[in-house]
Amino acid sequence: MHPVTRAYRPVFWSSTLIALLFGAPLAAMAQAPVEQKRPIRLLVPSAPGGPSDFAARLVSNRLSEAIGQSIIVDNRQSVNGIVASEIAAKAPPDGNTLLIGNIGTMVMNTGLYKKLPYDPQRDFMPIGQLVSAGTALIANPKFTPNNFKEFVAYARKDPDRITIAVAGANGAVATEVLKYMAGIKLVNVPYKGSSPSEIAVLSNEVSTALLSIPTVTPHVRQGRMKIYGVTTAKRSFLLPEVPTIQEQGLAGYEFGNWHGMLAPKGTSLALIRRLNTETNKVLAQKDLVDIALSRGNEIIANSPEDFAAVLARDIPRYKKIMASAGIEAQ
Repeated sequence: MHPVTRAYRPVFWSSTLIALLFGAPLAAMAQAPVEQKRPIRLLVPSAPGGPSDFAARLVSNRLSEAIGQSIIVDNRQSVNGIVASEIAAKAPPDGNTLLIGNIGTMVMNTGLYKKLPYDPQRDFMPIGQLVSAGTALIANPKFTPNNFKEFVAYARKDPDRITIAVAGANGAVATEVLKYMAGIKLVNVPYKGSSPSEIAVLSNEVSTALLSIPTVTPHVRQGRMKIYGVTTAKRSFLLPEVPTIQEQGLAGYEFGNWHGMLAPKGTSLALIRRLNTETNKVLAQKDLVDIALSRGNEIIANSPEDFAAVLARDIPRYKKIMASAGIEAQ
C-alpha cells in the first residue's frame, strides 16, 4: 500500500453523533423514514372462487389504491364460515383486520347455533354491503328429474336417497326450508364453501345443490348442469327462461345472498366512514359494475347504518322462518 494511503485515514462522522456533539436537531439534518402501514387482512369465510371471495376480490385492489394500504385476501373456509368470522370478531380493532360477511355468516348462523362464537351485531361494526345474488336449484345431468315438478315427485317417491350439497348457513337454511315447504326428504352433504359444492355436483358426487346463479349459469348453458328453478322473487336476467321456485308452486320460497364488509367492534368511526366512502366509490366504477352484473350480482353499496338495519331486520325474520321449518339450533 502507498505510504500516503496508510497515513491518511479519514474519519466518517454519523449524523447522529454530529447532532449530539453540536446540538443540531437530528430531524433538521436528515428526514426520518416514513413508517410503513401494515397490510390489511380481509378475511373471507369460504374457499377461493366462491361468491364471498368474488365480492372480496371485486373491491380489494382498487380499495387498496384508494386508501394507500395493501389489502391481502385471506380465505379461511370452514363449515358455515365460522372460523373466519370468529377470527375477525376477536381481532384488535386497529383497522388491520376486516371481514367479508354474508347472509349465512351474519344472519342464518344465529338461528343454527345456540353458542355461536361471535355475535354479528355485538362484535362487529358494519362498513357496508357490497353485492347480492340469487341462488338456483341445480342437479347433475345424469340425475333423472328434468324439472322442479319431477324433482319433487321423485323425492317423494324415493325419500332419503337424493343427496344435496350444502354450503354455508344460507345453503343449510334454504335447503331445510325447501324440504319443509315441498314436503320432501333429501340427504344433506356439507361442504366448506360454494366451490367444493359446485365440483361435487359436476363430478356427480352429489345429485343436487343450491348454488349462486352466477356460478351455475355457464354450466347450465353448456349442459353440465340441469336447473330446476331460481330462489329469487323474480327471474334472473342471466337466466330469464328459468322460472322461480315460487312460480312452480312454493309460494313464499325466496332466498338470496348478500355480501358485505365489516370491522371488529371498537374500530374508529372515522375509519369506518372512510372505508365506506372509498368502497362505494370503487363500486360505482362502470367496469366493476359491468363485472358484477356479468356474474349475476347487483351492486348494493349502502351506508353503515343501512347495513346495521338489514341485520336488525333479518336476524329475527330468518329465525322465525327457521323455527317454522323445524330447524333447531345446535
